[in-house]
Amino acid sequence: MVQDDTLIHLVGGTLVDPTVRMDPFTADLWIQRGRIVPPPVEQGGLSITRIDCTGRIVMAGGIDMHSHIVGPKVNVARKMQPQLFAAGQTSRNQLDQPREPAVYGLDGYRMLPPVHAVGQRYLSLGYTTVMDAAVSPSASRWVHCELEHIPGIDVGFFALAGNHHYLMRCAATRDTRRAGEFLSWMLERCGAYAPKLVNPGGVELWKQRRTGNARDLHQSIDGFDTTPAEIIACLAQATNELQLPHPLHIHGNNLGIPGNWQTTLETMRLLDGQRAHLAHVQFHSYGGGDEQESSLFSQVQPLAEWVNAHPELSVDVGQVLFGQTTSMTADAPLGYYLSRLDDVPWYSQDGEHESGCGVSPIRYSHHRRVNALQWLIGLEWFLSVRNPWQIALTTDHPNGGSFLAYPQIIRLLMDRQYRDESIRQLNPAAWNQSPLLDLNREYSLAEIAVITRAGPARLLGLADRGHLQLGAIADVCVYSPHTNYELMFQFPWMVIKQGQVVRREGQSFNAGMGKTLVVDTQRDLSLDPQFERWIDDNYSIPAWQFGVAATEHCRKRNWISCSKK
Repeated sequence: MVQDDTLIHLVGGTLVDPTVRMDPFTADLWIQRGRIVPPPVEQGGLSITRIDCTGRIVMAGGIDMHSHIVGPKVNVARKMQPQLFAAGQTSRNQLDQPREPAVYGLDGYRMLPPVHAVGQRYLSLGYTTVMDAAVSPSASRWVHCELEHIPGIDVGFFALAGNHHYLMRCAATRDTRRAGEFLSWMLERCGAYAPKLVNPGGVELWKQRRTGNARDLHQSIDGFDTTPAEIIACLAQATNELQLPHPLHIHGNNLGIPGNWQTTLETMRLLDGQRAHLAHVQFHSYGGGDEQESSLFSQVQPLAEWVNAHPELSVDVGQVLFGQTTSMTADAPLGYYLSRLDDVPWYSQDGEHESGCGVSPIRYSHHRRVNALQWLIGLEWFLSVRNPWQIALTTDHPNGGSFLAYPQIIRLLMDRQYRDESIRQLNPAAWNQSPLLDLNREYSLAEIAVITRAGPARLLGLADRGHLQLGAIADVCVYSPHTNYELMFQFPWMVIKQGQVVRREGQSFNAGMGKTLVVDTQRDLSLDPQFERWIDDNYSIPAWQFGVAATEHCRKRNWISCSKK
């Protein structure tokens, strides 16, 4: 974004910045050249734009640390459901109009917005930074091409590592040093931000079609002499030894399977005090057994108790919303499992030596007991983790629902009466088994700022955003207070991205291009030829086509390298 020397002065706003203190306070903000700056000593002769924010709520820009917005899986999902885009033609230009919660995600322009529209959709909610949570390393060149066409917001992605053949062989020999060296090379070569595990070992078993999944974390993976438990332990240690800004991002084994809470708890224990982030834990918190939906019940409490006792762990929720959406995941056996449940179209892909993929339409109904329980379990997580800095608001977009429904989730967390009324509209067989009606906690504005801004920034190691202190990137969102918190957070009064007003009172302005966040691991360059030879020997693509080559400066021009901790 092009900056000039004009000062923007936000006057009299009520600042909600939990990095300073948890209670709101009145203060002015000064912005210049994309940063928050101290007030000028002398104002004479300066070009100053004053914006009266008296009576309004001022927060940092929102940060979505786990979404799915780019890459082959998203493109497949769009192609599978062309009827959603045809049905949405008349509504795609009306996204700023008030809408009932029931229609979130009902058309493709909300569920799967085109690449060029992703930025505007996020900015419409006051979100300014987004991470795509699962990109196959071999798809990274294409993904960077897509990221360059997303205006307004800063973006990045996590690279899949949990079923990578090279890394599984490292896990077999407990060689964390070699695993770290390869991770370091892969992340920088692909322009990624952090490593991601998805059903470690289980996807490889699915691709072999031996057992179809890894039900047991200690189950041997044919041909690799390792287990999911060893993969998790090895890569968590390797990632922490690299001191990356964001720790290992884990989509655990047995997602969505009744009884999987025991796998989740065992995964937490395996981490043994190491920093790690567990993704969309709602889908990993189920009691029951035998893969029967009728057996499913909540087992949030023992898992939340573990998180409460282990501050080195963090989670995002993956809240389910009701309506039509799409499951898209690097967890190929999960895609197959979901397709069998509802007899819907299903797409699967074998991703080189690194991953798999499953895409399938899915619909959540409040009348269906299992879907109602999923909705309840997500909210139970929000209300059970005592420290809001350990939990982030996500829907695992679009798997649990559209990110455009975040304001609805915020209202459910801040307004107990609304939450209780919503619970009683569900299938009684679900809410009669849930402790949610007994949880009277209501989130404060500061806690909302933590789980949507300050917390994700800290968990991602992004010290330059998520707060309103001096030197921060001037990503600022101004809201008009409203007793209906959903309306308040659905329609920000003003959004500022890197010092430029990009939305005001529903009107959008040219947001320019955002930046791509990549990690700087300070790798040993002498090891590059060794890893390139491995790619040449094992992949169907040559090493020069893998990732983004050092000579491709045009593609790197908008990169921001984030140094390790």
